[in-house]
Amino acid sequence: MTSRRPLGPSAVVVSGGKQYRVVPGDRILVDRLAAELGSSVKLGRVLLFSNGDDLKVGQQVGDLDVDAKVLAHRRGPRIESLRYKSKKRVRVHHGGRAHLTALEIIAVGGVGLATEEEEEVKETAKPKRGRAKAEPKKKAAPKAKAEAAEPADVDEAQSDEPKKPTRRRAKKETE
Repeated sequence: MTSRRPLGPSAVVVSGGKQYRVVPGDRILVDRLAAELGSSVKLGRVLLFSNGDDLKVGQQVGDLDVDAKVLAHRRGPRIESLRYKSKKRVRVHHGGRAHLTALEIIAVGGVGLATEEEEEVKETAKPKRGRAKAEPKKKAAPKAKAEAAEPADVDEAQSDEPKKPTRRRAKKETE
């Protein structure tokens, strides 16, 4: 079994009494935090920091912070517990859903995700493989109205003649 060894910085942080191993770009669910959607949160209790071969544990970590962005507040899955004893009339049912906050990790110890400029440089450096996408079709010019294209003499001649009914009616037989 291979272990997950991230290339960039990683950390073990504590939130809500639980420990989470995070790298920039991760999305995690933690116990509900009092923060607004889209706001930035700092997780200050870092137990371990790793950046490649550099490893800091405990007091060596110092004042490193993990920056995260609040994505959503939601509720977790329904958890139920039942206790039942036969022939003793003991039936206890407990259930509930946890209140959670979804976080996206932005930076670990001041080292964050690649910025948009760096991503653009990487994209231009790589040659593209496969078929090229077709360019979007141009919109055709609107067609001119047929009435404007016909000469005026024809319109005048048609307007003098009475219009013929489009539907034939059956003649009634008289007795």
